[in-house]
Formats: sequence, structure tokens, C-alpha cells
Amino acid sequence: MERHETAAGPGTLYLCATPIGNLGDITARVLETLRSVDLIAAEDTRNTLHLLNHFGIRKPLVSYHEHNKYEKAEELKARLRNGENIALVTDAGTPVISDPGEVLAAECLEEGLPVTSLPGACALITALTLSGISARRFCFEGFLPSVRKERRRILEQLEQEERTMVLYEAPHHLRETLAELREALGGSRRITLCRELTKRYEEACPTTLDGAVALYEEREPRGEYVLVIAGADPAQKEAQRRAEWEQMDIAGHVDYYEQQGMDRKAAMKQAALDRGISRRDVYRALLD
Repeated sequence: MERHETAAGPGTLYLCATPIGNLGDITARVLETLRSVDLIAAEDTRNTLHLLNHFGIRKPLVSYHEHNKYEKAEELKARLRNGENIALVTDAGTPVISDPGEVLAAECLEEGLPVTSLPGACALITALTLSGISARRFCFEGFLPSVRKERRRILEQLEQEERTMVLYEAPHHLRETLAELREALGGSRRITLCRELTKRYEEACPTTLDGAVALYEEREPRGEYVLVIAGADPAQKEAQRRAEWEQMDIAGHVDYYEQQGMDRKAAMKQAALDRGISRRDVYRALLD
């Protein structure tokens, strides 16, 4: 049984993971908590009401979403201070992950209010394990920023990322995002497009970014997508860098680093390392 604080002390905020498609994926612990708390805060009360009705749970619901997350957080914290226990749920999956619940959880922890997380369904982990791409080291980017300048900055960073990358995307933005990823990472980069996870028409499509762009030129995107993308190959990156240096003469190579703020000695050392030659060879070339 879940242990809840009595009214003599503050209540607890329960971060409750809910199914991302298949209702059978809810945990017994989450169901027990939803039945026992005083209040459920939901990203979309209509979606959550469907879930609660399915399991015969009757509890007060309040809306907590992107557009009211700061002001509503104050109200919910006040109720927690008064000893009420609150369950926080997102539309599907684990609260806080690409979700406005991040604000409430952080503020409660900062104020010393009790917070606990109840594990369960998460599209990020489900897609990663289904993708066939290495899960040993990975990074999660969520949705790419909508602001163009910030979006370009993130894509430039991802170009050098060696870990497996996981992104979320909505169907109406999928084609644009795939085209941008291909431009930034190259058409040969491996990707698995996961959609309708845990649902009847679940699909995991392993391909390349060239293949993904071509596929969705002919096919209409449907459902919410999780994109799992292979990280940059260190050996391939090194070969690419060496090819770039080989197209530059030694003097230009040293000058490149001096332009970055290095002194002459450090620039010569780095150019020698890049080219796999000795500093003496660099010195001789500069004299010539």
C-alpha cells in the first residue's frame, strides 16, 4: 500500500505514469495511488477522465497544462501544504518528460514538499528499446525548438553527437524535421521511426534519413512519432576531419588555429596532431 502523509503534515505529489496507448500498461501502484489521492491534476482532463472511467475511479480533476502551469502550480502547492495528496498525470506516458509537470515537480522539490515518481510507460524508452539502434549511451532532445535560430543551433550540435539521439515529433511537422535532420546529419545516417507505440498499428521503421524522407514523400504521416537516430561514427568523423585538413596547406592549418585565439606554438602543436605529423615537420613547412 502507498503510505500517505496525514493532514498534520504536507501532502505528497505523486508523478504517475499512464499508458501511451495500451491501457493494460498501467501499473497496480499507479491505480492504487489514483484511487487514494485527494486530487488528480491532468494535462487534459478529458483524456484522463476516459482513463479513470475505464478503471472505475472517481476523483476530483483539475487541469494543469502548458498555458496555466505557473499560476496553477501555486494553487496545487497550497493544497499540498494543507495536507492534500495530489497525483499528477500527463496525456500519456511519464509526467515531466517533455511535459509542463516539470515546473510543478521542480517547485515542490525546491520548497521541500514531498514528491515521488511512480514508474511506468514512457515513449522515449519504449522506442529506444524497439529501434535496433544502440541503447548503451543516448541523449533525449524531446521536441526540437520551434524558434528557427534555436532549432539551427541544436541541429548543429547534434551533427557531432556520438550518442544515440531520441526526438519526439508530431505528424504535421514530420516531413520538415526529417529534411532538416538529413541536411544536418547526412542522408546515410541510420534512423528508426516509431509510431503508434503499444497500440494496434504500432510500427518501427528502420531506415536512413534519405530513406525516411523518400518514404514520407509518398506516405502521409499519421500518429505521434518517436525518432531514434544513430550517433555520429567517431572513425568516420575522424576521417572526415583528416580529409578537410589534407585540403589545407600547413601554413593555412596553423593560421586557422591562430585565428581561434591560440598562440603560434599551440597552433603548430595542434596542426601536427591533426595531420599525424611531427611539430618539426610543421616548423619546416612554415620556414619554406
